[in-house]
Amino acid sequence: MAMHHRTKHKFILFLTFFFLCPALVFSIPLSAAAAPASGNSFQEEAEARKEMPVESNARENWPAGPLIGAQSAILMEANTGAILYEKNIHDKLYPASITKILTALIAMESCPLDDIVTYSNEAVNSIDWLTDSNMGIKAGEQITMEQSLYGLLVGSANEAGNAIGEHISGSIDSFVDLMNKKAKDLGCRDSHFVTSNGIFDENHYTSAYDMALIAQAFFSNDLLCKMASTANYTIPVSSTVSQEMNVHSKNQLFANKPYAYEYLVGSKTGYTSEARQTLVSCAQKDGLKLICVIMKEESPSQYTDTIDLFNYGFSNFYAVNISETDTKYTVGNNSFFESDSDVFGNSAPLLAINSSDIIVLPNTADYKDVESELDYEGGNEKAAAIINFTYNGSYVGSASVEIVQDTPAVSKTGDSAKTALGQVYYINIKNVLIIVVAVVVLLFALISIVSLIRNYSFGKRRKISLKRSKRRKKDGIDFDRYTKGPDGF
Repeated sequence: MAMHHRTKHKFILFLTFFFLCPALVFSIPLSAAAAPASGNSFQEEAEARKEMPVESNARENWPAGPLIGAQSAILMEANTGAILYEKNIHDKLYPASITKILTALIAMESCPLDDIVTYSNEAVNSIDWLTDSNMGIKAGEQITMEQSLYGLLVGSANEAGNAIGEHISGSIDSFVDLMNKKAKDLGCRDSHFVTSNGIFDENHYTSAYDMALIAQAFFSNDLLCKMASTANYTIPVSSTVSQEMNVHSKNQLFANKPYAYEYLVGSKTGYTSEARQTLVSCAQKDGLKLICVIMKEESPSQYTDTIDLFNYGFSNFYAVNISETDTKYTVGNNSFFESDSDVFGNSAPLLAINSSDIIVLPNTADYKDVESELDYEGGNEKAAAIINFTYNGSYVGSASVEIVQDTPAVSKTGDSAKTALGQVYYINIKNVLIIVVAVVVLLFALISIVSLIRNYSFGKRRKISLKRSKRRKKDGIDFDRYTKGPDGF
């Protein structure tokens, strides 16, 4: 009986093993195959995004830009702010670590580089050391602001973003408020920042357009450009640092990297699983300084997209210096600028176009094809007015009309400017002379009219007086005797 039960159990085990083994065998390859399929879905989405329309390609007589897999991308000329390429540039997306260029920009503007930054427990231990980028500094240790910025931009250290924010504003939350204010001041309109380092938060987002505006300010600082183009940096052991920290950039656009770009000024990478690959970069060549922002792309296409857009910009556009090319707004051709009709001879102009201002045009366009508009409201303490230029409705740059002076700095306000010597009024001599002549002619005419009226009135009164005198003499009364002095009546 026992043997029968053992045999029965063995039979059941055999059947179980017989049916389960094939299922296990086939389930392993299926599971293994599922992972790549899931991974490939990102690439498939990127391929599908290449079919999305590129808004700038719809512009009249505008060079066609490349079709790329990024959800959003922009190519902006930094000197002018002209947008050369745009694809979904106002889509609100997660930026990841490209957030750090805003943090670095604020730090550079807010405090000296030799400030000592203390890395608090919250700054260091609020990040995930296993998954988040870091440089390995310990809570309580101290390094300079300059070292912190290199850690932030080269090593993409998240604890550096936290510590910088605390150092500047006292807390990360207060620093985030400063980030949002700075973004607004720069003209950003699609952004809301929650962290100083770009660690994922569903309420932390921006757009390619806003990041280009931030990058425009960031890459105008030479030291930030240097930091954003550094591949390796070492923070040595010191009295406040227990171990040497070597930080390395993962950016593949740098020299000696697989996608090295010859004209690169600087670049910052970003990645989270939600944001995917993000990249903001700057390159300079032939008088053009281009900023490229790539958001939501798959690796390594964030690099190839950037290179394609840089090459597109440098190959299809050129810079035009306004002061060297323009004839409409130059001295002697427009009453607003004219001063060579000075009553004292041929004097220097009071107003002139900034000699470094440029516009950007497609290679197929000429300066005579642009339209311009003089904006007096857009002036500032240096500029009396701004000339805005468009090509087929697309903004291509502007030039400032500035006060030319050999005296101490002048602060322009309205039609007049104050100097240390008092109130100075900038005028056009020809217009003033015309007005003076007109006033003189008008005064002469008024005087003539008044004189005629007075003469006419005086003659009329004299006739009436003579008639009355004759009438009185006729009546036998001589009134003249009453006016002959004390011997009279």
